[in-house]
Amino acid sequence: MLYILTGKVQSGKSRWLEERVKTLGAEGIECYGVISAGIWIRSDSECANSQGFEKLGIESILLPNMERFEFAKRKDLAKANGSFNQRSQAGKVGLGWHISDEAIARVNAHFAWIAKQIKADKIHGMLVVDELGRLELDHNAGLIEAMKLLETGASDSFPNAIVVARRELTEKAVNRFANKWGSSQTISL
Repeated sequence: MLYILTGKVQSGKSRWLEERVKTLGAEGIECYGVISAGIWIRSDSECANSQGFEKLGIESILLPNMERFEFAKRKDLAKANGSFNQRSQAGKVGLGWHISDEAIARVNAHFAWIAKQIKADKIHGMLVVDELGRLELDHNAGLIEAMKLLETGASDSFPNAIVVARRELTEKAVNRFANKWGSSQTISL
């Protein structure tokens, strides 16, 4: 089955997913893929949310080993520190986040490794993709190796997957991948 985790921007989707991955691991179900967790600071700036936290960036957490690295930086901050690249995949489509092509390549390499391990029947568990956004679902760019894995569908070793997509992209994710997984269920936060 394909689970689509959805919700508004900054509604806690990644935090919810991190907790589920821990729970599944405790139950003996290994999760493979990526979680895209926010990098937050306490702030009184106009960018702060209602709890007084400001999101500065996004880190990738590669599962199952929990390897962490910076994946994205807020576009205004990337421009201010000179790391913004208009020719990057994210820059070309005008995302609000600067995602380096190197970070995208690193996550794609991880999903390519997962695909090889699945094909060789060396791993079993649940596929986790946090998140498919405009870059992937509107432009067929970004986490292309994750999308290839999702398009292969369910298998005996990976009968389930969970994908994070914002509310406005949920239907695109369901239409593109659900039939490959037998059925889908949307989880809204």
